[in-house]
Amino acid sequence: VQLQASGGGPVQPGGSRRLSCVASGRAQLTYAVAWFRQVPGKEREFVAVVTWRSGTKYYADSMEGRATISRDNAGNTVYLQMNGLKPEDTAIYYCAGRRDYCSGRGCYAPSEYTYWGRGTLVTVSS
Repeated sequence: VQLQASGGGPVQPGGSRRLSCVASGRAQLTYAVAWFRQVPGKEREFVAVVTWRSGTKYYADSMEGRATISRDNAGNTVYLQMNGLKPEDTAIYYCAGRRDYCSGRGCYAPSEYTYWGRGTLVTVSS
């Protein structure tokens, strides 16, 4: 399974950004795809996750109400729409796939994800 993230770039505070993650290869092996983000010197942080089959979604508290994760099963694509961006949202955003079932905070640990794409940088600055 290969994951390709895109859509990063500069955005002003309060603005919006839509990230895309295309899964190729044996994408059907994945149970869910999540977005994480990381700032240099800090740990990778969970943002949101969506399951392929049921479309169940979970969000980090920091993004609740400001982010929407969605999937396009036909296109094997997962999107992350972020609104009301703040400078502290500046980070490299990664998409990741996991093979096993998870629920709630059980989906938050990066170590549970097997497949990772290259990140895409989102910079929130005026």
